[in-house]
Amino acid sequence: MTDATPPTEPTADGAPDYDTMTRDIADVPAVEVITTVAVHLLSAAAVNLGLDKPDSEHKDLDEARKLITALAGLVTASATEISSFHAAPLRDGLKSLQLAFREASIVPDEPGQGPGEKFTGPVFG
Repeated sequence: MTDATPPTEPTADGAPDYDTMTRDIADVPAVEVITTVAVHLLSAAAVNLGLDKPDSEHKDLDEARKLITALAGLVTASATEISSFHAAPLRDGLKSLQLAFREASIVPDEPGQGPGEKFTGPVFG
């Protein structure tokens, strides 16, 4: 991924010069957009699984299920487009989340019924 443009001096009215600070979306490669979205989904799911810290107050398995399913769909659909170099770590992260979800659930889903497993197939530890 590329670095963002460094901050610039504020304009005369005191507001930041956002035109200078941001890149045109047309300049961002698709692989960068896809992996960035995937990392955001992965991070949000981890927080909702309570993996951010012990005794996390953010644990919400319903939200985690939705995020993991969205991540699974994105990774599965884009894997051939972004190459194995980018897809493999995303698949590893996804599998880790799926296993963490299974471990966190009081009543585990049947194999193949867990979050995202309709896209990835059953996940086993």
